[in-house]
Amino acid sequence: MTRRSPRATTVALAPALALALVVAASAQTPIEMRRNSYSPEQDVQLGRQAAAEITQQLPRLNDERTTSFIQGIGERLIREIPADFRQPAFRYSFDVLNLSDINAFALPGGPMFLNRGMIQAARTEAEVAGVMAHELAHVILRHGTVQATEGQKFQLGAMAGQVLGAIIGGRTGAAVGQVSELGAGVYFMKYGREFEREADLFGAQLMARAGYDPRQMAAMFQTIERQGGNRAPEWLSSHPNPGNRVHAINREAEMLQVAASPGGRGDLESVHARLKSLPQAPTTEQAARARQGQPAGGGASGRERPTGTTGRSVRVEPPSSQWRTHQPGDFLRLSVPANWEPIEVGGSIRYAPEGGFFAGGGQSTFTHGLEVGVTRMGGGNLQRQTDELLQGFARNNPQLKREGGYSRTTISGRQGLTATLSNVSEATGQREAVNVSTVPLQDGSLLFMVGVAPADEARTYLATFGRVRQSVQIADGGR
Repeated sequence: MTRRSPRATTVALAPALALALVVAASAQTPIEMRRNSYSPEQDVQLGRQAAAEITQQLPRLNDERTTSFIQGIGERLIREIPADFRQPAFRYSFDVLNLSDINAFALPGGPMFLNRGMIQAARTEAEVAGVMAHELAHVILRHGTVQATEGQKFQLGAMAGQVLGAIIGGRTGAAVGQVSELGAGVYFMKYGREFEREADLFGAQLMARAGYDPRQMAAMFQTIERQGGNRAPEWLSSHPNPGNRVHAINREAEMLQVAASPGGRGDLESVHARLKSLPQAPTTEQAARARQGQPAGGGASGRERPTGTTGRSVRVEPPSSQWRTHQPGDFLRLSVPANWEPIEVGGSIRYAPEGGFFAGGGQSTFTHGLEVGVTRMGGGNLQRQTDELLQGFARNNPQLKREGGYSRTTISGRQGLTATLSNVSEATGQREAVNVSTVPLQDGSLLFMVGVAPADEARTYLATFGRVRQSVQIADGGR
């Protein structure tokens, strides 16, 4: 969890209407929806299941500049989906993975992921849009569940693993498949040539409507092939060439009347500069092997966290069975595991194990441990003050989400509240569990305790946070 100054998380989208293209719909290649025995809601369910596994297994790039750039392109494209192809149930999202492979994929129902390597390989914004339009076409045309319909051999509950194995690619899929419990070796989402042809053509039409020159899609595919060298990029392994791909896209582009091709190199160049300043991204295989090397459960050997945006890869020992008592203030005493050291941060105290705290770039992040502090909120009852506190945390951590309501707890004989939340760590790019407890003090202020741990170690740490709460002694004269 990160403590930092609030900052904007979105950028203004380019006005599509002002730069709209006149598309000759009658001249473009007609594409129709295929028979599908699954509902759009099932597409969404499948995509969410697979996306949840991806965010657990692969590191996300938590860089607002890059993410906003990609989201801007994505929003521009989805605004131009033809009315006959719109699915109200679909929920589109656009995320960047901190991986150097040239790869991108979209999941049924709307989630899309682009590798950092794909963005760095692109020469223009329109080339990035070309890849995204192709991937969106697979989603809009519902190719994933159409393919399942034609095969009739997959159950929806088991399909997320098939998706995960397919999108990771043939060479690294085996390494990741050993990590995943979802049977990631089955290439459910490796589309056939006919689906690839449809995605190329429909994607080109979508680009034209959104104000991008469709020929840039063909140029990007050539760029991908060139940069792969002797080893074809992952994107090509899961998106086979339907035959004369570049020629077919350019021929389709000739039938689409393009009045303008907005979007210059400026935004992409600034994103390239930003990415160049960050630590080098691992390959998918490196990320998978790093995860595979972790011991199962919070054993005595600790865990080495996956490399995230910061480039950190450190081993963090689990909570010690020995405990120490600390007195962070005149009125407060508590006990924490003996291998957690106190760290003063902006008026509060964090107790974290070695490797569980990171500071740099004007912000401080801790991945394991507990923060204790006192704050004065706007007034009202305990729940209202706690709501306000959580809203403040959310402003600094845009991906912080509540997992349910409050539970009542007793802290030093007083009635308090505890909430469980989830977040994406700025240090590792991985999902983390956040446990927040509050209790009122005599002077009207609020004592808060924020426990943080990686999601896959949450059970161990939640028990530790509970024991810390039980140890708290408050001596301010109130009850």
